[in-house]
Amino acid sequence: MKNKQLNIPPVPAVLLAIISVQCGAAIAKTLFPAIGAAGTASLRIGISALILFAVYRPNLSKITPQQWKIVIPYGLSLGAMNLIFYLAIERIPIGLAVTLEFIGPLLVAVLGSKRLVDYCWVLLAAAGIVLIAPWSNDKIDPLGVVFALVAGALWAAYIVLGGKISKIMKDGDAVATGMLFAAVLILPFGFFENGLSNLTPHFLGLGIALALLSSAIPFTLEMKALGQLPPRTFSILMSLEPAAASICGLIFLQERLSFYEVLAVVCVVIASAGATLTAKR
Repeated sequence: MKNKQLNIPPVPAVLLAIISVQCGAAIAKTLFPAIGAAGTASLRIGISALILFAVYRPNLSKITPQQWKIVIPYGLSLGAMNLIFYLAIERIPIGLAVTLEFIGPLLVAVLGSKRLVDYCWVLLAAAGIVLIAPWSNDKIDPLGVVFALVAGALWAAYIVLGGKISKIMKDGDAVATGMLFAAVLILPFGFFENGLSNLTPHFLGLGIALALLSSAIPFTLEMKALGQLPPRTFSILMSLEPAAASICGLIFLQERLSFYEVLAVVCVVIASAGATLTAKR
């Protein structure tokens, strides 16, 4: 089964990862009132680390110094990105947080490109992101905005580091080992917030589903894609995240999409498809 999973083509792998993450975000929102953002992030990453270790069983003693130098910061950026993003959506709408967070990957796409056509796709994706952001006259928590921007910078680091580690380490071993360091980083925050002290069998079950949907499945799929796609192409494909967040908001939170938000979805889809079709092999 492991080989079949790893044979998923890179583009479908990214799309499946996006869908999985947004479904997981809906579950996470239901856990915030009971165990908090840090507790939810700790539960998600902690269970994900256990699942990935059970599946891939990486031999830590065989990891080379060169691999350690990349997989450790990869895992730390992964954990910090998720913790800070949860702190952001605790304060601001998910659509706005995802839009602000995407500034990081978008910068990776711009800085990594040398062709005019790539800039055109990036500009189209950027136009869609601007349209889909739930701008309003309501006051937005500035700390939430800062958290989302920091999460975006960590997301950019995750893309770059993931591309490097995927070329010198097996996909499953890299994700499982990286998730271990992510758990070590954020578990103390969950205990410090006392969110993990409120765990019940019901919340634990939701945590397992959250870990599968938001971490174990998508990060494995993304690692597969990062090993085969240029970082800029991966970044543009990930521009579907704001669109997926808004659609999940409609389905799970009954948030309505305006005409401009629907137009934004179309722009982002076209940009992602165009980037995939014109990307160099």
